[in-house]
Amino acid sequence: MKKKTMLVILLAAVMVIMAACGGGNGGKSNEGGAAGEGAANGGAAGGDDKVYNIAISQIVEHPSLDSTRLGFIKALEDAGYVEGTNLKIDYNNAQGDPNNFKPIAEKIASNKPDLALGIATPNTQVLVDEVKDIPVLFAAVTDPVDSGIVSQLEAPGGNVTGASDTNPDAIVQTMDFIAKELGEVKNVGLIIDESQDNAVYMSKVAEEALAVHNIKLVKAAVANVSDIQQAAQSLVGRVEAIYITLDNTVVQGVESIIDVANANDIPFFSADRDSVEKGAFATVGFKYYDHGYEVGQMAVEILKGKNPGEMNVTKPQKLDFIMNLKAAEEQGITVTDEMKAYVKDAENNLIK
Repeated sequence: MKKKTMLVILLAAVMVIMAACGGGNGGKSNEGGAAGEGAANGGAAGGDDKVYNIAISQIVEHPSLDSTRLGFIKALEDAGYVEGTNLKIDYNNAQGDPNNFKPIAEKIASNKPDLALGIATPNTQVLVDEVKDIPVLFAAVTDPVDSGIVSQLEAPGGNVTGASDTNPDAIVQTMDFIAKELGEVKNVGLIIDESQDNAVYMSKVAEEALAVHNIKLVKAAVANVSDIQQAAQSLVGRVEAIYITLDNTVVQGVESIIDVANANDIPFFSADRDSVEKGAFATVGFKYYDHGYEVGQMAVEILKGKNPGEMNVTKPQKLDFIMNLKAAEEQGITVTDEMKAYVKDAENNLIK
C-alpha cells in the first residue's frame, strides 16, 4: 500500500513538473508571439507612425491659388499622408498684404515643420530668405530664377525646389491666336500691378510676341483690387482686346474686367483657366489643381527622404486652348470652326 501511495505521489510530481515546463514553454511562445506582433506593428508604424507637419504660405485666396493648394493636399492624401491622421497642415494666408509675408515666414522658420510650401512669388521670396534648414517647395511662381527663389531650374541645390506655373509658349500661343483669328486687333490692353514680378515678366513675353505681328501692348496700371474696374474702363476705345497675366492682384478683380469687356464687346483673354470659367473668352493653360498635385507629389518624395536640391524645377507641359463660348457671345466674338480647332480636348476645354 505504501509502495502504491509513493508511486502515486511520484507520478503526480512528474505531472506537475511537466505541466510547469509546458507552462514555461507556453510563456515563451506568448512572449514570442507578442514580440512578433510588436515587430509587425512596429514595422507598420515604424514604417511610419510619425505625424508630419507641413506649413503653407499663400499670398491671397483666389481660385487658381486655392486650387493649387487643394491639389497639393490631395497628392499627399493619395500617398497616405492624411490631414488629421498623420499630417498637420499650418495654413497661412497673407491676405495680399506684403506686411504679412515676413511674420508668416518667421513663424514657419521658428516652428520647423517637416516641409514648407510657398504659393505665389512675393511671399515665397520672403519664405526662402527666412527658412534655410528645412525643405521648401514653391508653386504658382512664374519665374523662380529671375525672382531669386532658385539659382537654376535643373537640380537647383540647397533646400528649395518646386514648380513654375508659366510656360512662355502659352503666352506666345495666345498672342499668335489674337493676331491670326482677330485680325482687327491693333492694340491689346493689359491691366497690371507692376509690383508683381510675375506679371511684369509675363507682360514682357506678351509684348514681344505681339510686336512680331505689329500689335501694341497698352498697359493700365493698378495698385490694388479697387483700381481694376477703372483701369479696365480706361481701355475702352483704346484697345480691341484685353489680356491679363497671372497677376495676383488683378485676378482677384477679374469680374470687373469681365463686366467691362461684355458691356463693350471687347474680347478678353486671360492667362489662367479659372478666369475663363468665370467669363474671360480664352487662354492657353492648364488646371491649377493639377499643378498643385504635381508639387504635392514632389512633397511626398521629399518626406520619404529625397533631397529637394536634387529635384528639377518643373513647368506646365500639357497646354491646351480653353475657350468659353458663352463669354464669346457676350463679347461679340464669332467663334469659327478654325478657332474651335485650337482646342485639343474639346470635351473638357470648350466651355459652353
